[in-house]
Amino acid sequence: MRIIHLHDLLRGLVEKSGDLLPRAEVRALFTHIRARSRVLITVFFLSFLIGYPLAEWMIEMLIDADGYRPEGVEIIVLQPMEIILLKLRIASQIALAASVITLICDLALHGRKIISEGRRVAVESSAGGYSRLIMAVFSILFLGLLGFIYAHEILIPFLLEYLAKDANAAGLDSTWQLRSWIGFIIGLYMGSIVSFQIPLVLIMLIKADVVDRKTVTDNRSFLWFGAAVFGAFVSPPDPLSMFLIGGPMLVILEIALLLERITSND
Repeated sequence: MRIIHLHDLLRGLVEKSGDLLPRAEVRALFTHIRARSRVLITVFFLSFLIGYPLAEWMIEMLIDADGYRPEGVEIIVLQPMEIILLKLRIASQIALAASVITLICDLALHGRKIISEGRRVAVESSAGGYSRLIMAVFSILFLGLLGFIYAHEILIPFLLEYLAKDANAAGLDSTWQLRSWIGFIIGLYMGSIVSFQIPLVLIMLIKADVVDRKTVTDNRSFLWFGAAVFGAFVSPPDPLSMFLIGGPMLVILEIALLLERITSND
């Protein structure tokens, strides 16, 4: 009886949540992404080749810069390959970010055409797609800059100081491994920049009629849970970093939904 009751409860919850991503639209999106796979892979490898020497410059800048190493903290290198592995990691993050940006711009340009083809209805002209592409580029730059400023001015200084004080309070030596230290900082920068783009993607899906605005607003609990999962995925593995990355993303998402509702023609 308990198993049947739990099954009915879960089925009712799913039915209540609504169809966030209709099957035809999702199938059309995945078909388009698969068709663009060569372009995305090319962007990834080219960005990786550019990002590898750029990673060396970033490492040198972080080592020489003031404010990234709390007072009393010693940075050590445990193995000769540590710098190379760190450069590979940063280059991979840069390449992944470039691929995501390329995909966002591509969906902004062809989003409604993809959905129209998935629904087997008349395809709109490309004029609206170019205007959405321009808006997407400006939004990516603005939100990326906003995420960078947030990480640089608030997130990174707070967490580095917090971790150093926590180690001192526990009587531990403040000795950080170079790979972990720089990887932590770069991860916070990348996590903030990427997480600030999530509201843009959701608004694009709403504008392309893939997701209904009312369905999104009626399922805020799922969005909050998704933000927590995303924060855990892109941030360093501690609850505080997860909250500090996922929280601002939800605030920007609510602002974006409000602006979308105001500017909508519906």
